[in-house]
Amino acid sequence: MVDDNAGRRIFGAHWAFAAFFAGVAGYHLVTLITTAAVTHPSGDDDPVGLLAGPGLLLSFVPNLVLGLSPVLGSMRFGFGLDRDFGARPHWRDVRIGLACGALALVVGYLLNLGVLAVYGGDDVSDSPLTDLPDVSEGSYLWLAAAAAALVIAVPITEELLVRGALWNGLEHHRVPPWVVLALTALVFAVIHGESTRVIALFGQGLVLGVARCRSGRTAASVIAHATNNLPPAVLLFTGH
Repeated sequence: MVDDNAGRRIFGAHWAFAAFFAGVAGYHLVTLITTAAVTHPSGDDDPVGLLAGPGLLLSFVPNLVLGLSPVLGSMRFGFGLDRDFGARPHWRDVRIGLACGALALVVGYLLNLGVLAVYGGDDVSDSPLTDLPDVSEGSYLWLAAAAAALVIAVPITEELLVRGALWNGLEHHRVPPWVVLALTALVFAVIHGESTRVIALFGQGLVLGVARCRSGRTAASVIAHATNNLPPAVLLFTGH
């Protein structure tokens, strides 16, 4: 996006780096707080399994924090979300995003099959999303809210953090494009905290990064991410 060579620096680095690290720190802090709030006194450390009804949405609160720092950083130090990140989608972003999102689904599916073949189903953990239908209190309302968060909120916050703030910070310091693509994909995979799905998430992160590369705008990667998340969101209702 904007090549701001005179952009404000924080501790000697571009402000986007500070926004990225603040977002990650906030994510972990809020995760600790929400986990403590919903963990059973008996010591059950599975917060998702203890959520029900409105509390179901608590599982998405830490993720929403990821996008807060890029937004605040852009408003305070940058030129606004559209100039800094290309947040307002154009038709070209939509086309690129849909294509890359569909490709990310295929890549993730094939890589997950490979992991299953190597490690076996017993050693590969399920996605945390598989527990959500069981704790929805029998209401499609809460599942619909969770699905909306998965398709709309999560792609926006994660993309603003990784292929927005981190990507811009790396570009500002003239990191080679292929390194930016690989590094942001790796960060994307790691922040999910799902060790057995890191390979698949890395592959999907590369494809989402291609959307950003092709368009030069984070809006395209947001649309690609939303497209990639749509089938898992729909599958929430099949387990209802």
